[in-house]
Order: sequence, then C-alpha cells, then structure tokens
Amino acid sequence: MTGMTTTEASRDGNEEGVSRFVERFAAELTEAGMQRMAARVFAALLASEGASLTSAELAEQLRISPAAVSGAIRYLSQVGMVSRERDPGTRRERYVLHNELWYETFTRRDQILVRWEKVLREGSELLGTETAAGARTAETAEFFAFLQREMLGIMDRWTLHKAARGAGAGSSS
Repeated sequence: MTGMTTTEASRDGNEEGVSRFVERFAAELTEAGMQRMAARVFAALLASEGASLTSAELAEQLRISPAAVSGAIRYLSQVGMVSRERDPGTRRERYVLHNELWYETFTRRDQILVRWEKVLREGSELLGTETAAGARTAETAEFFAFLQREMLGIMDRWTLHKAARGAGAGSSS
C-alpha cells in the first residue's frame, strides 16, 4: 500500500462493493433508457477516483472486450457525457467524465424543452385551440414552458447551493 492515498487504500479493500455499485447504477441507467454497455462504462467512470480510465482499464474492470468499450465510448461521446484525452507522452487515450456533467446535461435538456414548446405552440395554432387536438397540444406546450421555467430556477439554486457548500472541497458535480 506504499504510495497510495487514503482514498485509494480504502477502495482497495472494497473493490467488490465498488463493482456491485457500478453494476447496480448501470442497471438503473439501463432501465431509464441508456444502452447497457454505455451505462456500465459511464458508471465505472463515475466511480473511478479520477473520473478517468483508459480503454484497457475499463475492459479489465468490467470484463468486456475493447470493442465493447469503444462502442460505449462512442455513444457517451455523442451524447456529451465523456470526452477523450491523450495520456501525456503516450498514444493511450483516457476517457474522462465532464466536470459539470449533470449541469450541462440538464442545460441541454432545457434547450430541447424550448424547441419543443415552440413547435407545440405552432401545432396548437395550426390545429386550432378550439379543437380537442389543439387544446391538448397547447396544454403540452404550456407544460414544457412551465418545466423550462422551473428548470432554470432549479439550476440557479443548484449553483448557489454548490457555492455555499464550498464546491472546491474535493467534490464533483
């Protein structure tokens, strides 16, 4: 254990527990609609001390092929959940979670809500607000407008909460 940090040393004795957590969280993500292998890779990165692992490390930890890692990383990169970085002085790539992952994810979702609301309002006018379809579409647009306003407030409160607890104290987003 020489040269290890306290956190690394405490994790060493609990690798089985960490592995169970990774699989459990991955199962939750899969249940919510994420691709299974991408969910496993994401959960492994989230549970890693540096929020960063190589393809070989992911393959070994998850007992999957390098091709499975590659496909999962491709998906996670496309949806903006991870990025690729080169290990200095090597040809190896590391896969890294974004620092403000959840904040950025929900901010992008907020932009989607604005677009959906606009299209729904146009659809409501086209269908006619006096029709059942038009009224239903208008209510859906109103719901997305409400959700978007609430989301902005939540994001502002999160920023204040994070600042109040001293976000620099080794925590991540």
